[in-house]
Amino acid sequence: MNTFLCPHCGKDVELSEAVKHQLEETVRAETEARVRKEITEQASIELEDLKKTISEKDKKMDEMRKAEMDLREQKRNLEEREKSMELEMARRIDEQKKNLSQEIRKQADEEYRFKEMEKEKVISQLRDALDDARRKASQGSQQLQGEVLELDLEENLRASFPGDLIEPVGKGVRGADIRQVVKTPLGNICGTILWESKRTKAWSDEWATKLKEDLRAEKADVPIIVTMAFPKDMNPSMGLYDGVWVVKYDLALILAQLIRKNILDVARQKAVSAQKSDKASLLYDYVMGHEFRQQIESLIEVYKEMHDQVDKERAAFERIWKAREAQQKRLMLATVNVYGSMQGLVGGSMPQIKGIELELGEGQQ
Repeated sequence: MNTFLCPHCGKDVELSEAVKHQLEETVRAETEARVRKEITEQASIELEDLKKTISEKDKKMDEMRKAEMDLREQKRNLEEREKSMELEMARRIDEQKKNLSQEIRKQADEEYRFKEMEKEKVISQLRDALDDARRKASQGSQQLQGEVLELDLEENLRASFPGDLIEPVGKGVRGADIRQVVKTPLGNICGTILWESKRTKAWSDEWATKLKEDLRAEKADVPIIVTMAFPKDMNPSMGLYDGVWVVKYDLALILAQLIRKNILDVARQKAVSAQKSDKASLLYDYVMGHEFRQQIESLIEVYKEMHDQVDKERAAFERIWKAREAQQKRLMLATVNVYGSMQGLVGGSMPQIKGIELELGEGQQ
């Protein structure tokens, strides 16, 4: 039997056993190589799996960080929106307060205007009553009463037309009671109005005749008689009688404004046209003409219509005031509802508004 020396153990072994041992070594080496390869492959797989796991964890961490950033951004945006909402709400409330204040101021102005109209009406009625009482009282001499009326007319003319020369005609001097020299703002003389005041119970045609004579003597332009008594069949307020204007005391200043405007207009037209004709006669012809009389009468008719319309409108405005009071209440209720809704959204950060809080508290009871 063939033997050989085993290089590992130093013993003689049979060849068959040596072959067996070599085969075992070969198998062991191959097995170890295979195991080593499998371990390497397994380790590589596990390493790749670990890398993948780490990558997934990193990805999840990135997603978590991004989600956190998004949440923080959403939080900032929400805070900004809340601030913007508070600012917009404050602006809307300020605008509503402004509109409400304007509406209240407008209504107050209208109410004040109506009250002033009522006051003027009462004053006019009191003045009429006073004039009537003066006529009925018959106290003092006719001359004294006439002087009082003349002085009052003079003061009213001077106060209404400070640029004109208003001067009384001296006692004992032939002529009217008051001379009104109409002037432009630059002081240029345009014409003269003669005023005669009467305070008797009966009209006399001699008044018009005398005043026209005074007009020619003074070289004046327009004669006016202020009186409480009027010619028969004449409107007892204002009109033209025998070339002389006759007016009751209450309408004297209105007539003065109209005649004065026409005197200034005629003077202006003459200055522009540079005509050298007699201004006084042209103005007198115009004022005494049919066209001017119709214009004055038309203005007086409008005045009377407006006076009557005021009484009619007062009753209508009483109904309007009641309707507006209801509108004010609805406006305040709508404002309180808007404020309450915003307060429910914002909470304690809602700015306090004086007046609104009181209305809101009452509405929640």
